[in-house]
Amino acid sequence: MAHQSFYIRAIWDDEAKVFISESDISGLHIEAEKLEEFEKVLDDIALELIIANHIEPEVIANRPPKDWVPTIKFDPGCAERQRVGA
Repeated sequence: MAHQSFYIRAIWDDEAKVFISESDISGLHIEAEKLEEFEKVLDDIALELIIANHIEPEVIANRPPKDWVPTIKFDPGCAERQRVGA
């Protein structure tokens, strides 16, 4: 199994005044007023959703975690620039 990589981007919604998520993780939707809140939710649920929606149970049961724990890419800098420009 190839090592998987997922992305999460925080985008400022100027109308709603919240950061919203853009991601390739099935089931992930985050809305938060502050970037710190966004990151907390991300830390709490991203890996759980990846395991539930993207990794087969047989892989988890039969391979060491180093073979299937994914990389999660998040760049909070882009969200900060969007927020400042809002």
